[in-house]
Amino acid sequence: QVQLVESGGGLVQAGGSLRLSCAASGRTSSSNGMGWFRRAHGKERESVAAIRWSDGHIYYADSVKGRFTISSDNAKNAVYLQMNSLKPEDTAVYHCAATKAIIWRMDTTSSYDYWGQGTQVTVSS
Repeated sequence: QVQLVESGGGLVQAGGSLRLSCAASGRTSSSNGMGWFRRAHGKERESVAAIRWSDGHIYYADSVKGRFTISSDNAKNAVYLQMNSLKPEDTAVYHCAATKAIIWRMDTTSSYDYWGQGTQVTVSS
């Protein structure tokens, strides 16, 4: 089992920045990658970014490319999401997730085995 705990959410004005953190504990050695997803009120969960440990490959959703940056520590115990130039449409609950799969789609929720409870990000206009 892998436990994930997000932090760093909050209220920010449009154009501002936030940095989300996701701390992993438990059998982190079983994880082959981690990702960030978000769910806005009344909408389905959507992918934001993901990172694959084996080769460092990174995925970004088109909506956040150039504004968000995913990073991690070398021990796979934490993953971060630096969010710049925030927009009101970025308002959502942000969740981090981890996968045990060796081959997996980075943008698909069903690829991930473990999920955190989420942290609220609110961007005011």
